Amino acid sequence: MSTEHTMFSGIGVSAGVAIGPVVQVPPAASFDADEPATTDPAPVVDKVHEALEQVASGLEERLTRVTEKARPVLEATAMMARDPGLQGSIDARLSAGAGPTRAVHEAVEEYATMLSSLGGYMAERVTDLYDVRDRAICRLLGKPEPGIPELRTPSIVVAHDLAPAETATMDKTLVLGIVTAAGGPTSHTAILAAQLGIPAVVKARDVMRVPDGTTLAVDGGKGDVIVSPTQAEQADLTERAQLRAAALTDSQGAGVTQDGHSVALLANIGTLDDASSAAKEDVEGSGLFRTEFLFLGRQSAPTVEEQKEIYVEVLQLFGERRVVIRTLDAGADKPLSFANLGEEENPALGRRGLRLGLAIPELLEDQLAALGAAHRETGADLRVMAPMVATCEEAELFAEKARAAGLPSVGIMIEVPAAALRSEDLLSIVDFASIGTNDLSQYTMAADRMEGELANLLDPWQPAVLQLVQHSSRGGSATGKKVGVCGEAGGDPLLALVLVGLGISSLSMAPGKVTAVRAALRMHSLAACEQMAIAALKARGPEEARQAVLDLSDPNLEVLL
Repeated sequence: MSTEHTMFSGIGVSAGVAIGPVVQVPPAASFDADEPATTDPAPVVDKVHEALEQVASGLEERLTRVTEKARPVLEATAMMARDPGLQGSIDARLSAGAGPTRAVHEAVEEYATMLSSLGGYMAERVTDLYDVRDRAICRLLGKPEPGIPELRTPSIVVAHDLAPAETATMDKTLVLGIVTAAGGPTSHTAILAAQLGIPAVVKARDVMRVPDGTTLAVDGGKGDVIVSPTQAEQADLTERAQLRAAALTDSQGAGVTQDGHSVALLANIGTLDDASSAAKEDVEGSGLFRTEFLFLGRQSAPTVEEQKEIYVEVLQLFGERRVVIRTLDAGADKPLSFANLGEEENPALGRRGLRLGLAIPELLEDQLAALGAAHRETGADLRVMAPMVATCEEAELFAEKARAAGLPSVGIMIEVPAAALRSEDLLSIVDFASIGTNDLSQYTMAADRMEGELANLLDPWQPAVLQLVQHSSRGGSATGKKVGVCGEAGGDPLLALVLVGLGISSLSMAPGKVTAVRAALRMHSLAACEQMAIAALKARGPEEARQAVLDLSDPNLEVLL
């Protein structure tokens, strides 16, 4: 790509406008393909462990230079460098003869594949893992650790992806904006950029072709990136930023439509650090606490007591606010060493989620026992739901086990079309349901959510997916049970209006998305949301659906998108 005027789009993850020259972040050094094999593992093991410890210590040294909200991110990445499972995997490769940098590379790739297969939030932790890999390999090669070049003037930082350690320690006076080719809406880069107030766009695939020094304009709300913007475009973007700031000024408190219809606005969390950060935000609780981090990288399942301690801590952080905890979603393409049911020809349709828990009952029963104990100790508003439920029999088995553990509120995830179509039957068994829009889109459209070339099919604006959301909501209405959405679709201010119009009672999203969604709801009545839902369902495709809804929305909403 030249410096000629052009525009492309990514995903806006931190609102605001930035205009300035590009500074490209060079790629990190790769492993040494020509290094000799390891013939005496013991000293090499020590050398690699020392490198990993230096990485962890280096990250911890940065803690004094970051905000309180950023500290947990660096601490979590340092923990990855010290993870016994990762070190054990590296040791095994060294013992088999791999060279040190190759052993680190291959062990990290194995872990990254596991995290990627989890999708969503956990998949976006791969960037943090790769940061550990790159820093360790550079130390083993005697090279400087990777990072952002020294900035001499205020600039737009452009990278394939950014490690949390780099984002957390950015100088806001010199970093005007961030654009990455990779990443996602809940990546640590996205979260930290929003916390720092730096406009950011991720998944802008063409940005790596923009030369250093080129003027770039970034709209971190819409996700637009303009190469060599005109004076008129720069003026328009600046005005948009001012209007957005004004629209968000009064966005505080509970989620409610213009005419007073309540819509709970909740946070998606995936680790204890996430819970600590989200609990400090203006949210009504957590609508999705993913528990996979408790189980990953271990040779045996966590004990009931280990799990209980974490659950108690999370519940105490949120106080009287609700916390919806999803039981372990692993198996098939997300194998655990202590719960591996063997290879499957089509893992996405295999024994994952609740199916794994029913195949290995002690895994599910221990988790429910820990959750029950945490509820008894705290008396918190704890709600528990199972992933990958497709039939009434599965719902009954889960509800029976959860209630036997003393859990008062038992629900299910609606992620497969069967559950959406039979939601009334399923909701007659359990107390609530939450729709996982990522998996529901994948299974509705027969498109692997990890396959970037099929992104259009996985667009949550697909009318077929919205129709299944409507089916799910109708099941809730028929049974008097609440149905929420905990997929990132709920964090789109425009799509959130459609979901509410379809009957959704709560929206759970990345915490940084809540303010804009709250503001959008307060601009529209429930009746207006219902009209938008009708328009979206009538559309022939996702682009037409979005445009039809935009045409019906308050003109002031545009600055939030």
